[in-house]
Formats: sequence, C-alpha cells, structure tokens
Amino acid sequence: MGTPRLLPRTDVKNSTNPDFAKGVHFNELEDGGILAGHVGGEKVLLVRHGEEVFAIGASCTHYGAPLKDGLLVGVTIRCPWHHASFCLRTGEAIRAPALAPLTCWRINRRGNVLYVTEKIENAARGRAQPSSIALRSVVIVGGGAAGNAAAEMLRRKGYVGRLTMLSADDSAPCDRPNLSKGFLAGTASDASNALRSLEFYKEREIDLKLNARVAAIDPTANEVRLVDGTSFYYDALLLATGADPVRLEVPGSNLPHVHYLRTLTDGRALVAKALVARQAVVIGASFIGLEVTASLRARGIAVHIVAPDAIPMEKVLGPDIGTFVRSLHEDHGVTFHLETTVRTIDGEGVTLESGERLDADLIVVGIGVRPAITLAEQAGLRIDRGVLVDEYLQTSAPGIFAAGDIARWPDRLSNENIRVEHWVVAERQGQTAARNILGMREPFDCVPFFWTEQYDFSLGYIGHAEKWETAVIKGQIAERDCAITFRRGGVDCAVAVVHRDLEGLRAEVLFEEMMGISHPVAEPRERTSADPC
Repeated sequence: MGTPRLLPRTDVKNSTNPDFAKGVHFNELEDGGILAGHVGGEKVLLVRHGEEVFAIGASCTHYGAPLKDGLLVGVTIRCPWHHASFCLRTGEAIRAPALAPLTCWRINRRGNVLYVTEKIENAARGRAQPSSIALRSVVIVGGGAAGNAAAEMLRRKGYVGRLTMLSADDSAPCDRPNLSKGFLAGTASDASNALRSLEFYKEREIDLKLNARVAAIDPTANEVRLVDGTSFYYDALLLATGADPVRLEVPGSNLPHVHYLRTLTDGRALVAKALVARQAVVIGASFIGLEVTASLRARGIAVHIVAPDAIPMEKVLGPDIGTFVRSLHEDHGVTFHLETTVRTIDGEGVTLESGERLDADLIVVGIGVRPAITLAEQAGLRIDRGVLVDEYLQTSAPGIFAAGDIARWPDRLSNENIRVEHWVVAERQGQTAARNILGMREPFDCVPFFWTEQYDFSLGYIGHAEKWETAVIKGQIAERDCAITFRRGGVDCAVAVVHRDLEGLRAEVLFEEMMGISHPVAEPRERTSADPC
C-alpha cells in the first residue's frame, strides 16, 4: 500500500523514565520523536514536531492505551488501540472513541533545555465556532454512540441554545462495545459502563430524557412528538436511532432464559443470568456471538455455538482467520454446531434442525441487527436500506441530519453509498453531524474502524470491504501476528491487523490519502481559537 506521507515516528525513548521537571535537552528528541517520562509521578510524553515540543498525558483517555506506541500525524497523535486522535497543541480529543482531552503541560525553554513545569488548565476548553445558522433548539433522537457524541460536540463547539436528547433507553448512554466484553466477563463494573455521569449532562445543559419514545417527526412543523403526547420544536434535528436486534422466530424464542444484548438493561439481565447459569447456547457466530461466548467462558459456563455458517466470520475476515477463531474457541472448551439452525427452544435447551438436542439454562441470540428507520420512513425521508445522507450527513429534508447505524453515506474510499454498524463510526458521525448543524460544512471522511477482543486475542479492522475478492496475509495467524489486506479489483478495501497496532494506524492514514485527504507536516504557527490543530 506504499508509505504514508506523515511525520516520521522515530524510536520511542523511555528506558530511563526521566523527570521532565528537572530538564531535558532539546537534542534528545528527533523530529517526530516521542520521549516517555514523568512529572511529579504522573506519566508524561514529550513529542517533537519540527521546532515545537509538546508535553501531553501518556495514556489515551478512552481505555488507557499507551500513546507512546501510537502514530504522529501532523500535529496530532493517534491511539494504537482504537484509533482516537488528539491535538498535540491543546490535548483535545478530536476524533472518537476518546471523548475526554489529554492533560497538557507547560514547557519552559532555557537555551536548549526544556523544563516541564505545570499543567495547563482547560487547554482543550470548547471554543465557539461561527455558525451560518441561527439556532435556538437542537433535538437529538437517540441516546447511543452517535447521539451522545453529537451532544458533546455541540457544546464543545460553543452552541448555547436548547439541546434535547431523546433516548428510548432507561439508562444514560453507555459503552456498548464493552457489554459483550469486560462487563459480561465480570472484569468491568456496572459504573464503568456509563459514557458520562448524569451530572455531566446537567452541567452542560444537555436535557437528557430517558424512556422517551418518539411517535413521529413532522419536518413541516419542525416538531418531534413522543408517544405520551409531548412535543419538541427543533431548528435542527439529528436522527441517531441506531439498530434493533433481529429477533429469532422459532417456537420458544420468547422464553425468559432467551437473551439479546443491545442495551445496558440487556447487559445487566444477561450478567444476572450468567451468575447462576451452567450451560449456554449462543445462536450466531458473528462478532457479538463470539465475544459473548468468550465472556461466558471466562465465568466458567459451558458454551455451544449454533450458526448456519461453515466457517465463523468467513464473509468478513476470510477462511483463514475464521478457522483460527474457531480453533481459538475450541481450545477454550467451546463446541461448535455449524451449518445448522435452531428448530425449537424449550425451558431446558434447544433442538437443532438436525434433531440434535443441546441442554441449556441460558440462551443468547446474536443473529444481526436492523437499522431503526421507521421514524425516518414515516417522515418521508429518502431511504435505501438505511437513511440516505449526503457527504455532510444531511438527509433529504432540510435541517435534519442522520448518523450512526441508520446512516447510508457516500464513501470516498469505495465510491459507493455504504452503511456500517460500528461504534467508532457512529461516534465520529455524531461529531461531524454536530459541526455541520453549526454550519461548518465538513464532509464525513473518516475511515471505518472496529475492533474485537476474544480471550487474549484482539483484532482491529480498518476500512470497509462488504465484498472482496482476495485476502493477502502478511505474517503468521497462528502466532497472532499478522495483517490481512482485502482487495477488490486490485484495489485495497480494508485491512485487518492482529496484534499489529501501529500497522493498523498506518493503514488508516494510507486509506485517508487514497480518499484525497492530505497529511501535511505543518510549520510552527500561532494558535487560533478556530483552528488549534
């Protein structure tokens, strides 16, 4: 795929863990170099960009990844685990999944010696942006990844009007990817699942309304009506209704020990059942089904997987990775029943189409999701297996935007309209939609990214290859050290990396360049409130 045109990352120096308060010589840092150390016991990174040097917190604010292992792109640094991006000048989290800024530290330079002295308070405080639209009220329908990210970004960029988030869930926006991972496995607490505290929304005057089910949207009257008759006027509306799990339609599928996993309430119910369950059947060998399986095995529950596929995840990742993933689970005691489906469910287990009987006191269904587009359809918006939006994420109705699992947008990498169901994409679309609600006219051009974790195996996926012809493997899958490039028509569409985080970041940058996004190495300049990075 070539070599990215970005600030070269030199060797990271961290062996001596220097105290930056005592001074570091400028020449210890090469251009593009990262030096790991500390100030007053807190881990800090010094990063050089040309003649500028920045002192920032050493860990990503999302899941705590070590940023010394990340990638410098211009005056930003990208997280090696989940591809969040931070501004070196302000610490601002400029791209999800990180939402909170990095700590920035003041540097005093005396000759060629740099002294890191103190934290810079509010370095990434939200800055008002000029808007071409006079907004009094913004309404967000949906309390998931896209809706939450949009609400935060609106306030961060200086919007001061009324901001209402209507969520059908009974809990505040949560870290949905973790529901099938650490939360279900028992390694992450219930409290850790909240993206933000309720106080966060109150402090920023984000009117978060839970159990708020929308009945209809009236684009003519600029009004959203709830099922209880309450109505909300909007100058701009963001639809972020997400997706609903596909329900299994077989006899017994509504029994109480049959579970789905989409909301925090679903997660809590599943955890409660997992505390007493002994044998589980997971229906579906998708990412959600396999992550749930790994988490249940972490609790010592016997698991059988039932799926119609011949090889797990073959359509997405190819037969080699799929075969490896199957063997990974089998090594952890999981039994697969592939190329078959469930015929019936009863109180003691399931019966397969083959007639085989599987005992189970817990059944988890993960057979896909469908975009929740009923409101958009009833409002007369253009629909094509999702809500059609333009490059700015605006729908066919003026003033109405869509983001997340429902949005089908013009992808510059594939030159097709695509819709993906990835957490990071939803958050980044929410952020872009918020900026465009404020009149910034910013195209959505982020490269799709998602990750999965199963036992001690992790995989990152960059790009989008709904259809692909060849998969080129570099490295050894069995050693859990490889990169797989998916190609169609001789063109790279996506890259999957197994324990090659930096290579995944470089692939992301290369895809951006294929989309026409440049990554110039900016010269030192004065900061401006509108464009700190």
